[in-house]
Amino acid sequence: MLFTKASEYALLSLIYISSKSTPQDVETMSKELDISKSFLAKILQNLARDGILNSFKGANGGFLMAKNPQNLTLLEIIESAERHEMSVFECSRSKQSCEKGDSCKIWHMFNDIQNQIDNYMGGITLQKILENGAKI
Repeated sequence: MLFTKASEYALLSLIYISSKSTPQDVETMSKELDISKSFLAKILQNLARDGILNSFKGANGGFLMAKNPQNLTLLEIIESAERHEMSVFECSRSKQSCEKGDSCKIWHMFNDIQNQIDNYMGGITLQKILENGAKI
């Protein structure tokens, strides 16, 4: 799977928001992170919809962490930002999605790679990323 700018911007915005104790508005974040305001708003809304962020409306509104960075994995962030499960290959999640079905000789290898990547990314938390020097 190719990670898009949505994944990158979701991660950058979560690093930014997690360092704040008050809701952060899209306009300020857009300027600070040099990200299109409309694109950032869409990403943040998806993260809020998935319970990663809390969204507050009004003059003092914005976004605040809903989930503890220790309990938020890179896999969850990317799947929320991309709006679908991460798949390394089109068929790597399900043998039923393979055109060759049961006669496919490489599906097991693709599925094994998918499981290893899921486990690896599921083991990286936002907290680990923050501790390893992500500076904003």
